[in-house]
Parts: sequence; structure tokens; C-alpha cells
Amino acid sequence: MKNNSDHKSVLTGRERVRKALGYEQVDRIPVDLGGTLGTGAQVSVIAGLRRALGLDEPGTPVKVVEIYQMLGEVAADLRDALGIDVVNLPGPKNHFGFADADYKPWRTFEGTDVLVPGKFNTEPEPNGDILQYPQGDKSAPPSGRMPKGGFYFDDIVRQEPIDEDKLDPADNLEDFALIGEEDLKIYEQRARELYDNTDLAITAGFPGTAFGDVALVPAAFLKHPKGIRDIEEWYISTVSRREYIKEVFAGQAEIAIKNLGRIHQAVGDRVHVVWLDGTDLAAQNTLFCSPDTYRELYLPFSKKLNDWIHAHTKWKSMKHCCGGCEPLIEGFIDAGFDVLNPVQTSAAGMDPQGLVEKYGGRIVFWGGGVDTQKTLPFGTPDQVRQQVTERLRIFNQKNGFVFTTVHNIQCNTPTENVLAMFEALGRNVS
Repeated sequence: MKNNSDHKSVLTGRERVRKALGYEQVDRIPVDLGGTLGTGAQVSVIAGLRRALGLDEPGTPVKVVEIYQMLGEVAADLRDALGIDVVNLPGPKNHFGFADADYKPWRTFEGTDVLVPGKFNTEPEPNGDILQYPQGDKSAPPSGRMPKGGFYFDDIVRQEPIDEDKLDPADNLEDFALIGEEDLKIYEQRARELYDNTDLAITAGFPGTAFGDVALVPAAFLKHPKGIRDIEEWYISTVSRREYIKEVFAGQAEIAIKNLGRIHQAVGDRVHVVWLDGTDLAAQNTLFCSPDTYRELYLPFSKKLNDWIHAHTKWKSMKHCCGGCEPLIEGFIDAGFDVLNPVQTSAAGMDPQGLVEKYGGRIVFWGGGVDTQKTLPFGTPDQVRQQVTERLRIFNQKNGFVFTTVHNIQCNTPTENVLAMFEALGRNVS
């Protein structure tokens, strides 16, 4: 099913998402797969979908578009086949600091033929692990590890011993710099191509806008990171070194606003949704920080960025937070976020009906469509269809809903279950 149609009552994907973002009624609920770093699918899942839909022969390699999580490309033919309404604007460099370019073949541990960037290290260690290097430079210490038999990369913590007397916020600000002209040209070209050649809503993530995202704290893209880089030490520091963290966030916000201005000059309002903050502040059954701590430590800096965006662009901003984050959602709204993702409905306090009753019409739910911890990977196709149908009914009660799974679809999820999800959405995928 394609998104474009001559029939006046049928919206394009771009129009459909825009209306959902404005809490307007739509012809059908918009759907995202692959639009963000948290709404995609592991590359083997994409390969299985493509084979099942007759798009590829067995053994045809699938491009890995995000190597840290090993996400597969949701290419135009797959978007058309599934009726996807969203497309991602990729940045110039990946999690490990090198370009996704010069692709070469590789085979994952579970046996999927894929294409990976040229600087992706495919040589295993003696124990079978695969290491990645910052900026693809093997003369630097490795910054990522995929254990033998694994599916994803873990950051390698490269924490130098901390000398409290010499600890300097400038060290943690090394991650953030003014974006260069070459990268701006890449953003401009890619945004123009997507805007002119698709009728889909365009999502993007821009560097340096997430405050304290522990996926980024280890700085896998830096060769020799300084400052606080151990994840546990970082969380401890939000309590024991709070003024230090505030100084880092203040400097980061200043640079981020300058970069947002430069990027907006390049891409304009061709981008519709910006993944502004991927900092997880909750676990399955509890919070990583109290609502008061969120308001003191995180909210003021996120609000600066959101205020700038809403004053100068037509972009909508997305807050990603896994886990049982319900006690923080009011703070997310006050910080100016327009969209909440991934809406982890299996976590404490995240009952869908309760979320809609309390926050519907005030923040867009981008996710929550089906549980990727239990139902999608381990349920039956009928159980998947049942949950999807229920979530469509609940989350769209006040409009403001974009359907996608609760975070990325994980490796070994049965293809028939993913197809059942799209069948429940009303797609002809048989």
C-alpha cells in the first residue's frame, strides 16, 4: 500500500503525521518504522520481512543504517509495501564517529548477510568478539564491543582515573562543537532529497541536544575521551557532583542552540520532527531520578532548546524515555516537548488508558503500539493482532498518536508476528 493517492480523502504520509502532531483527525493512524533510532528493527528482522514480502531473494544483503544497534534499512520499496508514513534524515556520522559510506559485505553472528560501512571493523578478536574503533581508527583504543554470538554493540567504558581537584566540565564538553560546513551541506542535500522525492514526514536527530544520555556519555566517537565517562559514575555524579553536571549542561545548551540555528538554515522546515533528547530517566519498575530532580537538573536546559525550536522553526520535538516514566511526563510537557516515545506500556505506571486520560491532547504518543519485550517476540500472531487493535483504539481516543512498536523490534522476532502487526493496521501484506 502506497501513501500517495489521487483520491482527495486519502492523505499523504506527511499530511497524516502533521495532523496527528496537531491532534487532528486523520484518515488512518500514521505508522512509523525506521523513522528514528528507537523505532526501527534489527537488521535480521528487516531481512526476514523483505523475503516474506517478495522484495528480496534469500541471501540478499540488507544495509545496516545504524551500527550501534544494528538497525536495518527501511528502504523505499519496504516503506511502500507496508504503508509507512515516516522517513529518517540520517546524520553525517554514526555512533562511532565515522560516515556510513563505502559499504561492504559482512555476515552477522546469527547468519544474516548485511552491508556495513567501510570503516566497520569485521575482523574478530581471538575470542570471537567484534570490536569497533572511534572514527574507524584502529590505532586508538576500541570503543565498542559485540560479544561473540551477540546482536548489538556495547560501549566500552574508557574512564581515566578521576582526580577531583582537576575535574573540569570542559572535558565533558569535548563532545560538543559547532557543526562544520561540510556536515551542514550533507544535512541540506539529504533533507532536500527526502522532501522532494517522498511525500513522507521527515524525522531527524541533531548532535548535542540530549542532556546526559548514557548511550553517549562514554563518547564512543572520541579517541581519548576525558572527564566523567563511566555510566555508573555519571549517574552518581548527578547527585554527588550536581553543579559539575549543570555546568556541562549549560555549556552544551549554548552550543546546541547555535547548531540548531545553523542546521535550520540548511534544512529549513523540510524536517518535521526532531529526536531532541534520548536520555532514559526510568527503568522497568522505577525512576532514575525524582520528578524534583528532573525539574532542577534537566528541565531548564531542555526548555531552552524547545523554546528556541518553537520560536524559530515549525519542527516538533520528541522526548525519548524508556521505562516507567509516567511521574516525569508532566515535566516533559512543561519542558516543551511535543512528542513522547517509546511509551513503554509494560513498565510501571504506563497503562495506556491511564496515559491517554491524563496526558492525551497535551503530548503526542509516538509508540506503545505493541510490546516488543513479550507480545511481539513471544506471542502468537493472534495475540499480536489483538494487542495492536486494542492500542489503536486506546491511543487514538484524543488523536495525537503515531503507531510504532515499543522501541526497536528485536532480533529473533518471528516474521509472521511482524506481518500480523501490519495486518492489524489494515495493511495488505499477505
